[in-house]
Amino acid sequence: MQRKDLREKVYVSLRRDLISGAITATERLGEERLAELYGVSRTPVREALARLQSDGLVMRAEDGLHPYRPRVDELAGLYELRRTLESRGITRAIEDSAIVHDRQSIEIELRTWHEAIDSAPDPPDVVLMDERFHTTVLAASGNDALTDALRAVNAKVRPVRMLGPMSSDDFRARIDEHIRIGELVIDGKLDDALTALLMHIDASRDRVIARAEEAAALAGMVRT
Repeated sequence: MQRKDLREKVYVSLRRDLISGAITATERLGEERLAELYGVSRTPVREALARLQSDGLVMRAEDGLHPYRPRVDELAGLYELRRTLESRGITRAIEDSAIVHDRQSIEIELRTWHEAIDSAPDPPDVVLMDERFHTTVLAASGNDALTDALRAVNAKVRPVRMLGPMSSDDFRARIDEHIRIGELVIDGKLDDALTALLMHIDASRDRVIARAEEAAALAGMVRT
């Protein structure tokens, strides 16, 4: 394999593992370990990490490189970007009647949420279910670039969203919200779907910022 192709392959693989959560937010991104993981030398890993740092998916800490973990003051901006991306998936269909959402992909996601009523998955699994639902609904509008951008935003916010427990009442409310959004899109009630979607995202933003502030406060107490 040519060096250029190898560099691209490592970059794509590492980016995929960061976005999917296969590499957790607490891991240090050591060149030697990653080179062993991907079966390459350290050079293409080093180049991939530099690109991913430029992309904003990797950050430098005192002990080396880590997956990006947002500060509290960055979360509102990330959620504003999420709001913009996801709402565009609906508004573009409102503005152009030729754009029709892929109903089948959304219906598959809805079945998952209906089944979750009885299965009671763990909170980290709920976060991943949530991400998959939102990327599926956005992808169903037919714009892959919007969906790729949303995946990158999800990867940045995911570590904070994983914090804290989730009560059964909160989980049931989350189920109802997703089902309502999906059904409104399928039924073509796009104005109502947009309203429900934005309310859902804003509620998620408020929860995540509150958790991040609480975690930051606890970390400060531990350091002192």
